Order: sequence, then C-alpha cells, then structure tokens
Amino acid sequence: MTAASGVRTHCSYCALQCGMSLAPSGPGIPGPGGRAALPVAVAPRDFPTNRGGLCQKGWTSATVLRAGDRLTTPLVRGDDGELAPSSWDEALDLVAARVAAIQAEDGAGGVAVFGGGGLTNEKAYALGKFARTVLRTPFIDYNGRFCMASAAAAGNRAFGVDRGMPFPVTDLDGAQAIVLLGSNVAETMPPFVQHLAGARAAGGLVVVDPRRSATARLTDDGPDGEAGLHVQPVPGTDLVVLLALLHVVLAEGLADREYLDARTSGVDDVARSVAAWWPERAETVCGVPAAELRRVARLLADASPSRGGRGAYLLTGRGVEQSTQGTATVTAAINLALALGLVGREGSGYGCLTGQGNGQGGREHGQKSDQLPGYRKIDDPAARAHVAGVWGVDPDSLPGPGLPAVALLRSLATPGGPRALLVHGSNVLVSAPDADRVRERLEALDLLVVCDVVPSETALLADVVLPVTQWAEESGTMTNLEGRVIRRRKATEAPGEARSELWILAELARRLAPAGLPADAFPTDPAVVFDELALASAGGPADYSGLSHARLDADEDAAGPGLYWPCPATPPELSDPARGIRRAEPDNSHPGTPRMFLDAFATPDGRARMVAVDHAGPSDDVRADAPLYLVTGRVLQHYQSGAQTHRVPELEALVPESYVELHPLLGTRVGVPDGAAARLTTARGTAVATARWTDAVRPDTVFMPFHWSGAGSVNRLTTDAVDPVSSMPEFKVCAVSVEPFAPADLSDPARGSHRAGSDASLDQEVPA
Repeated sequence: MTAASGVRTHCSYCALQCGMSLAPSGPGIPGPGGRAALPVAVAPRDFPTNRGGLCQKGWTSATVLRAGDRLTTPLVRGDDGELAPSSWDEALDLVAARVAAIQAEDGAGGVAVFGGGGLTNEKAYALGKFARTVLRTPFIDYNGRFCMASAAAAGNRAFGVDRGMPFPVTDLDGAQAIVLLGSNVAETMPPFVQHLAGARAAGGLVVVDPRRSATARLTDDGPDGEAGLHVQPVPGTDLVVLLALLHVVLAEGLADREYLDARTSGVDDVARSVAAWWPERAETVCGVPAAELRRVARLLADASPSRGGRGAYLLTGRGVEQSTQGTATVTAAINLALALGLVGREGSGYGCLTGQGNGQGGREHGQKSDQLPGYRKIDDPAARAHVAGVWGVDPDSLPGPGLPAVALLRSLATPGGPRALLVHGSNVLVSAPDADRVRERLEALDLLVVCDVVPSETALLADVVLPVTQWAEESGTMTNLEGRVIRRRKATEAPGEARSELWILAELARRLAPAGLPADAFPTDPAVVFDELALASAGGPADYSGLSHARLDADEDAAGPGLYWPCPATPPELSDPARGIRRAEPDNSHPGTPRMFLDAFATPDGRARMVAVDHAGPSDDVRADAPLYLVTGRVLQHYQSGAQTHRVPELEALVPESYVELHPLLGTRVGVPDGAAARLTTARGTAVATARWTDAVRPDTVFMPFHWSGAGSVNRLTTDAVDPVSSMPEFKVCAVSVEPFAPADLSDPARGSHRAGSDASLDQEVPA
C-alpha cells in the first residue's frame, strides 16, 4: 500500500462495510512514547458493496477520530461523585479489586458483561472468552440482541444456520423482483440502493413499510415507468401481509412444487395455517387492499425461476424483526421464499439486512448469552469440549447459558442479579428499550465500567471509564452483511492514552485470572487472536478455520472478491496440540462460500424446515388512552445512539434535534402545529420532540427516530416486551398519545408521565 493510495479499510458504520482508503491529511498530534496521531482523509474505493460510493456518514467518518471530547485517559469517579483522570494501573487495579470483591460475595454471576455489534471479530471473541474463562460468569450478551436476534432465530430454525445474506449483495443486481420488508436502505445504507436498480427497471421493487420512507419513494418511477409498489400496512401487521401472500401463492398454484417436494419439509402444516388468511380477510387486519396483495404475490411468482422469471428476493430488516412476533414474521418471509423455490438458487433467495457494522461477526464468536465461537451452542457438550480445548481450560469450568439482553438489563442490581457491569461498544442508556428503567438499573449498580471512545450517555454514568481505540486506529476483521470477512487496517495512532480492548482484557485477565488459565491466554496482536478464533470456530456452523489475516490480505492484493464463511481448513491442524491455541498456516484450498444452500441446507436431513406461524399483534396495542401507533427508525445523517454522528458538525447541523412526524390531519386533530413541541406519552414514560407534518405517515401513526437522549429519547417510550423465541424487544411499535407541550406542563402533576421520575430530564432538552 502506497502513501498515495492510502490505507485500505472499511467504513466505521453499517454492515454494508463500504470500502474506503485513509490517507494522512495534516500534522500529527503528539502522543505518549512519541506516537503521532495523524488526522486522516477519507476517499471511497471500488468495493463490491459500494462500488466507489459513500453516504454522508462515510464521507465524514474521520471527523469522529478527532472529536473535541474524545476520551484519551482513564476516568475514575471520586468521593465527590465526579469523574477525574486516572492512570491505567490505578483504574485497572480498581476494577479488578471491586470485581474480585463482588464475586467473592456473590459468586461469578455477580458480574455481567455487555458487548457490541461494532467490535471487531477479534475483540468480540476475546470479550466472550474473558467472560467465560476469567470472570466465569454466564451473564454476557450484546446489543446485537436489539438488531439481529429474530432473523437469526428464524434462519437457524429454517436453514440450520444463520448468515444474514447467504449470497453476495451483487446478486441482487439481476433480480426481476425484490421485496423489502421493514428496511429503509435509502437512508440506513444508501450505497445499497444501486443494487435495486434492476428490479426497479423491471417494475419489481416492492417496499413494505407503514411509512412512506425514502426507500418506499423509490417505487414511484423507474426508467420505463412505475418502479414497483409501496405496500403500507397498519403498524405491527407485516406478518398478516406475508401470510396473505403465501395464501395466494398456494391457492393460485404459483408455488414451485418440485422444489418443495425435493428440498423442504413442513409445507402441509404451513398450507393449512395460511388457508385462513385469504386476502379479503387479511385486508381487514393489515389495511392493505386485497387486490394489492394478489398483485404482489403474482409479481413475485412471475419473477421466480420456476415460472421463467429472472429471479426474486425477499429481504427483511428491523422494521419487521423488532417485534414480539419478529421471529414469526421472518419465518413467514422464509416460508414464502421457499414456496416459490427461491432459496439456495443462484439469482434468487431470502436475506436479512444486518444493521451494525459487525452485527454478523459479533454474534458468531461468543458475545451472545447462549453461544460459543463458531456459532456453537454453549449447552452442547461437544461444543464446550472443543472450545475449552482451544482455550486450555476444563470444559466443566465454562458457565452455561446466561440471560438475553433485556432480561440481563432488568436483572441488574436486583436480588440475585449482577452487581457489576462491564460495557464494551454499546450505549445502552440510549439504545435499549424502556430507557428510564435501564437508567434506574445502571444507577443502582455497585460498579459500572464502560469502554468507549467518547463520553456517551452510558459512560457518563460509569464509575470507571476506559478510553479505547477507534476503527482507523486498530487492525482486525469484520464480517459484513453478506458473511464476507474483511480486513480493518490501522491508519493512524490513537490519541493520548487510548488502548485497544485486547490490551485492556489482557491486563484485567492478568489481575483476575483464576488458577489453571494459561498465562498467555489473552494475546494482544489481532492476527494472533484471529488465528485462535479460527481454530475455535473449526467445525462449527460459522467456520473461519481456513482464514487468517495473511490470507485475507493476499486475497485483496490479488483483487479478489473477498472470502465468505464457512471457509474451513482441510484439515484444521494444530501446531501445538498440547496447548491447542496455535495452528499452522491454514490450508488455503477452500474458496469460501459466497452462496449457501445451493446443494443442501445445514439441517440434519439437508431440507429447509417450513414452520407454521400466526398473527398475534403488538404487545402494546392502541387503546383509548393511547390511540395512536408509535413507530421508530433512523435518519440518513445519524447512526444508532448518535454517539458518533452527533460529534460531526456537518451531520449535526442537518438534523440537530429529535422530531416526531405527524400526518397533517392528526396534527390538526390533536392541536400540535407543524414546528411546535409535542408531548408523547406511553405506559413507560414521556418524551418531547418537535412536530414535523408530513403525509409520509399514516393518520393513525407517528414516527420518531431513535438517535437522541434526554427529552427527545424515543426509547423512553418503547416497550421492552420481547419475542418469545429470540428475546428481541418490540422497538418498532407501541401505543402512544400525543398532545401539545409547554414547559409549564413539567410542574403540572396531572399531566405527568405514567412512571414517577421519568420526566427528570425533560427540562434538559426541550425543543426551541
């Protein structure tokens, strides 16, 4: 890599992981030991997912590296209640001493860990290993539970394995029809839109969304007329839409019967279950005209290869997955794709659009409460034996399954629950549902330790804050939404005393490790950690054993398309069988797996499982005191909790505050003019935001983005009811009331929130 071309890496934001180059753009900032933290400039590069394009967030991503409030030294809360600078030894000694004391009193489960979908594969792996071998706690989960859990549960159940998109994103280019359910890609990952061009040109783009989003507007016009169809169901009824579509496919003889007979099981049960959802009945529940439902079903069938079409895809996103029936909804989408013979056929299929940068890899290597590296189940004796062998520990010393994210957060500082929490790569105070309750639980902890790059809302509550490196300051790997394993490369030094989580975990392990754990159990070289990860994953559903940093670099140097898991070594050989954590250079003969399921599914009999599901509706449905639907989502300029993008002046200037979208008819009826402050109340709490009138939302629905804290935090309103299969919380729909807001309302108990104390910060962030 030359200085002129810059360092090849990938964007710090979403799972599209657009290719970019970073080059020095100014003088260095002196750091400890003579390190120079160089400002860098971003340039897009040609990579299959983005083809030289970047969104506004990508173009400005380097700004966050030099944020004015960047954390550069450890902080410890003193007796005066204030966070003050500390040395690394002082901070880590304090954390180790307090963790040891809590575990001595309460056992291993007195301490919990919460990870993030933005951590590299190496850091996610090391964090899971640290929780299980050093802390020996069962209590670890991560914010991917808020992102991918329902799609993962449905994919595992149907296909025997979960890879969000089991095909390259470029395969979408040739499709005749694409159905997007609950995904606003035009704002969440704009470079993805180019892959919809073929379907738009064929009039085959179908967007299912209760809101007329930027993606829904892509259906308005194409090169030769109408580009597709926007289907606008009642919030929380996407499952009904899918059940009706499958009803039509089966009733009208549009299914691929040869495929169903050869490659699936369970179709008869599914057929019986959807018999009750004829389009006219479905219309009474979901609000989509019966004729429109039939049109979509026929459009999909006409595009299916079995009927001579050019190919069709169904893609799901958070809009249908973040629901108490999220797993059922994704299952219904999979059932429809299977009935049409799309899955495991090149040029067609089902896929889930992973959200977070490493949402795919983050859930494969040990951050989830029930999983070990390689996507192995933690309660599987064979999986425990394999991973324990790699780690050099007794399998019986590994804890069992813990609690998924919502249950874990609820349990903090409760009788028998964890008294300490270590947070890595997550801002739970803004991103978790029912945020006021989360604040209560975090404030009740005996010890809260947060690793972050900026003082996020969660970090500001912590007892100890540890400054960590960002994407351009570290090396490692990420796994994007296609299951493509890519290289993140270091382009500049971190400022001040910021350190990698790999170093932090190694230092804490040195202070806390129980007897019997190998002394070198936590290497800090990402390439060495990846080698261990690859070995631990060998033979698992997500097998990385044929990969290494060197192989990934060589593939990119040869202008290769990237390597997709599963990519097993044949055979995976240990260079030190006694230790089991080093390996010889992996066999490079396996090409990786760009397209899964072409020959068989990863189930015992090789068939995809079709599972009958039915509609139940939202857990918090509209009623007299909350007569409107609240739906949540993202905006183009901001990302997740906003911890990064609120520190980019160009982005913050474009969308500086939270807002709520209301249809003009609704705004008139409730007395909230365009541009005025609106008060929103649910059974959990109250929020205040500026009203924006628009016909993009239904008259019975309001929309709020979730990138803000304080008064404008929509997650003070959302419910933490969860899907019974995936434990995914129902972020996307709940019942709400809307009324005009005036600051005087804060002192009027009659207009207070449903939970005492939840209005505590309303006066901190009231729109002007």
